[in-house]
Amino acid sequence: METVGALSVVVASTNPVKIRAALGGFQLMFPGRIVRAEGVEVCSRVSSQPRTDDETRRGAEARAAQACEEAPRADFWVGIEGGVVEAEPGMAAYAWVVVRSPLCVGRARTGTFFLPEAVARLVRQGMELGLADDQVFGSTDSKRKAGAVGLLSGGTVDREALYRQAIALALIPFKNPTLYGTRASQDRRPNPTPCDTFTAPLE
Repeated sequence: METVGALSVVVASTNPVKIRAALGGFQLMFPGRIVRAEGVEVCSRVSSQPRTDDETRRGAEARAAQACEEAPRADFWVGIEGGVVEAEPGMAAYAWVVVRSPLCVGRARTGTFFLPEAVARLVRQGMELGLADDQVFGSTDSKRKAGAVGLLSGGTVDREALYRQAIALALIPFKNPTLYGTRASQDRRPNPTPCDTFTAPLE
């Protein structure tokens, strides 16, 4: 196989959990490649705690797009947005993942789990999930550590693992460009930017 350079991945967050999850997801899907991941601070352009599926997805989309603007020479840009939604039997938590490249956009959702009522009640009152977790569990800055899922599962599944799988799933179109028609799905923009030039082949 021809030797190719490292893949440059920019994550639309400086949260170390999200950066490690992105690195791990890319390494899972492209085990023969060197992957370098870094984070940039961006605004999600949605509320601090999205409470609908559409708002959560839009937050991930906006993050990925802004990461591209901040670091246009990267090969991939990753947006991760956590959200909650009311469903039977209560409030469910999950995240949307959006991975952009100059060729296409890949999307996936994490697994979903239900929050205990003590946490859900605080979120309904306007508190961000991470802060609600800290208050209920007596933790500190849990959103930059195991997260709600880690606290509730006793560390069996933490936030990084939850995100890592979804990032791998969002990369499926990049592994199967012919089946997904990635070139055909590329956003057509009248004034191309550096983000429109793909610089690192995957295979």
